[in-house]
Amino acid sequence: MKVATFNVNGIRARLDSISELMQMEAPDVLCLQEIKCENDLFPYDFFKDYQCYVNGQKAYNGVSICSRKEGVPVVVLEEVESRTLGLVLGDTLIVNVYAPHGDLRGSPRFFQKIQWYKAFSKRMEELLRRYPKVLIVGDFNIALKDNDVWDPILLKDTVGTFPEEREALKALLSVGFVDVFRAIYPEKVQFTWWDYRQGRMWKNQGMRIDYVFSSETLMPSIEDVYVVEEIRKRRNPKPSDHAPVVCVVK
Repeated sequence: MKVATFNVNGIRARLDSISELMQMEAPDVLCLQEIKCENDLFPYDFFKDYQCYVNGQKAYNGVSICSRKEGVPVVVLEEVESRTLGLVLGDTLIVNVYAPHGDLRGSPRFFQKIQWYKAFSKRMEELLRRYPKVLIVGDFNIALKDNDVWDPILLKDTVGTFPEEREALKALLSVGFVDVFRAIYPEKVQFTWWDYRQGRMWKNQGMRIDYVFSSETLMPSIEDVYVVEEIRKRRNPKPSDHAPVVCVVK
């Protein structure tokens, strides 16, 4: 089973990129973040080979899971902003996440991000007791370690690298999850997001903020995880600022 996660930064503007990803990788499950549309405006007809489950929001946020097989939706959080969606496929729970971006330390959005992580971690600990096999994917808006950013000195103590943010993400992992990419590639420098400005993509000046987290029970079934940079590395049509991440599960 191939599970792909992709922050599309507006689904209606990224159908070309999604089509390319589907042709290249043929994912069995496609988890999209920041779709920026309400449920009834989601392009269901585009995903003719998939059953799509959507938690949308007008102009902002929004997540969806498109699966070749029918699943059972699970409410992850009671939320005002549409940021999470769960789907049980067989004996595995897949959770799609678009975490808050946050802002400067001390700002309301900074505290919102930290509080969101606390609530999400608590909920995932509860769900893990019910579903031992869990895969959490999505855009977490935090670079967990210094080798997850292109310049750890320049970017030290900025949004996405604040120690408080990293501790919040570590707290999520501590309830029973593994960062799959780091487990397989401990020292590899690989990014998933590049700012549109200053040609960051072409200089490979990015951050790894899109993840696949596996429960410890599911981890032995993970074969590989990789970033599909080709989807991001283009000029026209304008790509998302994120690249997809693909996880291969036995």
